[in-house]
Amino acid sequence: MSGYSLQRLADEAELRALSATYTRGLDRHDRDLVRSVFADDATTHYGTFRGGPDEMADMAMRALSAYRATQHFLGQVNLTIDGDQATGEVYFQAFHQHATEGFDRFICGRYIDRYRRTPDGWRMTHRTEVVDWTRTEPIADDYFTKRPETVRGTRDVNDLSYRIEEA
Repeated sequence: MSGYSLQRLADEAELRALSATYTRGLDRHDRDLVRSVFADDATTHYGTFRGGPDEMADMAMRALSAYRATQHFLGQVNLTIDGDQATGEVYFQAFHQHATEGFDRFICGRYIDRYRRTPDGWRMTHRTEVVDWTRTEPIADDYFTKRPETVRGTRDVNDLSYRIEEA
């Protein structure tokens, strides 16, 4: 492979890792992980919310604190890289189980991103969440009561993913 091809693959892997880190931060309720993917001068647009990376990370933690469980899946990632700038469209599916109100919410859409290569690696300079569809349903979950031996995830740094050596 040529040097350009290897660099392109490395750039794509690093850009994809930003979204994986971001969604892990959401699901583990880890503000620092969410914040880490953004450049300091980044902007975000999530419907009625617009703000910088610190405000966005704070908003996400507040919004997701209402949920007992969340899980975000990433789908296809379309990237255009031009030197030290890039754009992307990242498909997602998100599941949210409300902690007190008895419903599950599914949100599916795309993140429309702009990126910049920084001395610390690629960072998002803008992220807009585009919601394509949602569904809200009553909770129908007796799995854990029927299977108490299940290793359960937690929404904090006590989750097993932070202690892989114990897995």
